[in-house]
Amino acid sequence: MTTTIERDHGAGPTTNGPTGATLTGQPATRPFRLARHSFALARRSLIKTIRTPEQLLDVTLQPVMFVVIFVYLLGGAIQGSQVGYLTFLLPAIMVQSVMFASVATGFSLNTDVKKGVFDRFRSLPIARSAPLIGSVVGDMVRFVVSIVVLLGFGYAIGYRIGTDPLHALAACLLVIFFASSITWIFVILGVVMREPGAVQGTAFLLLFPLTFGTNMMVPTDTLPGWLQAWVHVNPVASVMDAARALLNGGPVGDSVTKSLLWSVGIIVVFAPLAVRFYRRRV
Repeated sequence: MTTTIERDHGAGPTTNGPTGATLTGQPATRPFRLARHSFALARRSLIKTIRTPEQLLDVTLQPVMFVVIFVYLLGGAIQGSQVGYLTFLLPAIMVQSVMFASVATGFSLNTDVKKGVFDRFRSLPIARSAPLIGSVVGDMVRFVVSIVVLLGFGYAIGYRIGTDPLHALAACLLVIFFASSITWIFVILGVVMREPGAVQGTAFLLLFPLTFGTNMMVPTDTLPGWLQAWVHVNPVASVMDAARALLNGGPVGDSVTKSLLWSVGIIVVFAPLAVRFYRRRV
């Protein structure tokens, strides 16, 4: 990791410490440099995942367990048909599983901060935000694995995409984009909190009302009035509706637009906050 970054700067001007400013007065945080450093650190995160594949157990087994539990225990009672309920449920489980997978980014960041890894990053002539961006980008492989496993298992037990491959790909990309935006909230938790266990516990306290307080298991109009009001303003419900429309068919404009606006808004608010808290911590 160190060799890659140092080689990138070997032919450039001499740096003046960890601030990233060069002796020639040119800033070292140009967009292309930030992207290059971020992807180099994303590669580090990806290598960590490849070398410890047990980190992927949650994104491979957990979505399968949710599908089995909900479809075979509740499907007949709720909809009368397990295959019909699977069609309704699976896109929402995809959103939930990818969001749960995003917690690992904050957990991993907190662990690296405690071990002093980020102290080493401070000594390198890279942008302060590069380690955070690299962690978020590198952990996207978890989202992809979760979606592939879930769709594969769903196909094996009877789920069929009701649209076309292009719409299905759009659904997957939309879910990944939203989960990436939510990840910045967990990055803040990873930087601010003292213990990895506290990061994980707090993250799931936030995720449960966001994921289960939706129309994931039943249609919105079957819920109590106060819960319907929450579902209508819950961004996760909009993403679930968008995923259903793109995978199963139906109008996509409103739900997709809301999902994209929520994703961009979350990034605009929480990504700068994450960088600010990170600078204070390290």
